[in-house]
Amino acid sequence: MKPDFKPAVSPAVQIGLVGFALIAICYGFARFAFGLLLPQIDAELSLGPTVSGVISGGSFLGYCLFIIISAIATERHGPRVVATAAACVAAIGMAGIAVAPDVVWLAVAVMIAGASTGLASPPMAAAVAVAVRRDRQDMTNTVINAGTSVGVMLSWPIALMIGGQWRLVFAVFAGAAIILTIALIRTIPRGTKAAATQAKGGMPSLKGDVARLICAAFLMGAASTAIWSFGGQLARMQLDLGESGSGALWVAIGIGGIAGAWAGAFVARFGINRVHWAFLALMAAGILTAGTGTFMAVTFAGGVLFGGAYVTLTGVYLVWGVRALRDRPATGLMIGFLTIAIGQTAGAPVFGLLLDHMGPDSAVVIFACLGLLAGTMRTRKKRVAVDPEIRRATPTG
Repeated sequence: MKPDFKPAVSPAVQIGLVGFALIAICYGFARFAFGLLLPQIDAELSLGPTVSGVISGGSFLGYCLFIIISAIATERHGPRVVATAAACVAAIGMAGIAVAPDVVWLAVAVMIAGASTGLASPPMAAAVAVAVRRDRQDMTNTVINAGTSVGVMLSWPIALMIGGQWRLVFAVFAGAAIILTIALIRTIPRGTKAAATQAKGGMPSLKGDVARLICAAFLMGAASTAIWSFGGQLARMQLDLGESGSGALWVAIGIGGIAGAWAGAFVARFGINRVHWAFLALMAAGILTAGTGTFMAVTFAGGVLFGGAYVTLTGVYLVWGVRALRDRPATGLMIGFLTIAIGQTAGAPVFGLLLDHMGPDSAVVIFACLGLLAGTMRTRKKRVAVDPEIRRATPTG
């Protein structure tokens, strides 16, 4: 079905811009900004590391549940409905955080905000497939995928301009999500290619490369929560920084994350297994330096390493999943990203518990090693050959 709107500029530009904004708000603001503002939230509501970890895990759990719902709803109702719902859910969740009177309310609001990220990704991939010319789809998806890093990078300057008042910050973020909802309604097409995506249904075989992908993505996702959920708090504990200093770590992570746009080129040049190992090592180094650094420059360098490695690794798992399920690329994408989020759901409360009982240095070292453990999972060499159809599919997700 063709889109039912006639944009003044090309669909690639319009969908690229609103998709970029949706991913930036849902991932950068609604999901990951909680870790940035956790020190201020903790100071007011007295959460403690263990409770903070449980709440952070709830955000990732919301993603796990709603990415499945989003994929089904996109096929049935089209991308416009689901993308608009993602922005609305982000607004509701962040507004709930802004007015949270206690820990229980905060936990529910964080989970709702996190659910928006699960809703956001599938409809944008569907919108690109429907409304954008094939020769422009790769570039459009690349722009959309860059939204996470830029959203993370912008969250701290916005918080700084507002004076670090976390309730007001989340209120502003919620307002941005409401404004975006209007743009999505005017831009995203209703149509979907459901017939093609529903050609093969059911659960794929969770063996071989798929099983190894699940193990690797779970371990990487769990390890990443050391920074995503506790990065700001660790920076303040290790460096005795103020709110603005610890928040600058988020800018470093966002800057590094932009490098993840080259993940596909790295895989094509060096193969999945080599790139996987290399960037797991870089992520572990980023976790160690950002989490235990006693000098500001070291901590921020660790943030750049972590951001670039994390975004690149998500691209690696994307390619891995598509190649493991050649006849069902969308399912392959879903498995990789869903498993990362499941790992984050489990990892956040465990890291909080370790931080509470063992201190920051031990917790960080354990989680850096956990990330390296993912490198024991390897793809089969016969799966690594480049396939033109897969190469066209890999930028989505």
